[in-house]
Amino acid sequence: MFTNKTIVLTGANGGIGSEIAKLLSKAGATLVLVGLDETGLQQLNQQLGGRHHTIQADISISEGRRSIVTFCQHLKEGVDIVINNAGVGQFSLFEDMDENQISSIININLSSTILLTQSLLPLLLTRPRAQIINIGSILGSIGFPGSSVYCASKFGIRGFTEALRRELMDTKISIRYFAPRATSTTINTDKVVAMNNELGTKMDSAQQVATELVEFLKGNKSSQYLGRPEKLFVIINSVLPWIIDKSLAKKLPIIKRYLQG
Repeated sequence: MFTNKTIVLTGANGGIGSEIAKLLSKAGATLVLVGLDETGLQQLNQQLGGRHHTIQADISISEGRRSIVTFCQHLKEGVDIVINNAGVGQFSLFEDMDENQISSIININLSSTILLTQSLLPLLLTRPRAQIINIGSILGSIGFPGSSVYCASKFGIRGFTEALRRELMDTKISIRYFAPRATSTTINTDKVVAMNNELGTKMDSAQQVATELVEFLKGNKSSQYLGRPEKLFVIINSVLPWIIDKSLAKKLPIIKRYLQG
């Protein structure tokens, strides 16, 4: 299905990103691997047979985004799919965060993704069919203590995806949203892992998430949320948020012990 498709993947160096790259490469796609670690990108490309493109670029600055767009403009095969996967996490009390931390999370997870999408949109509009996949989070639908700014950024990505999808319904571009639950990658600190274990919160492997994403790409659903209980919690939170409030209030002492520890 992905043969003769060119896919831009941001955050390709990350745990989920590298697993996505492996599966899409195996499925025949040509990848434009974007990340901060040039050596890591080259090593990943070599693992995949050395047939893909790599761009060392920081999407959080305009120069980095311009370099991605310029590179893609010169691709003879064009760009068919963009997967906005780059992102950073947060586990901290809001009152303890400084201005730079808050700005960085919003910039990388939300503003930069929006701006890169806008810059690549003209290229995608030239294709017979194209897709933009925005990687969100279950915490883009459920506010969670210790993740206030992260939640704000992912709530924003979800809203952006929904609005842009509706704005472009009369084009050949599909705008789609993919929301993993807690995942075992370096984005989660040891504290977060220990807390999730104590709370009984399930964590998927990066490979599981990548497998689900590739299957999602093959279909036509506008959004997908991972995890059976988490999907239910998203629905409950949207119609009866007080139930989630009560559930989290019971867990708050445990959460704050890890936040303050």
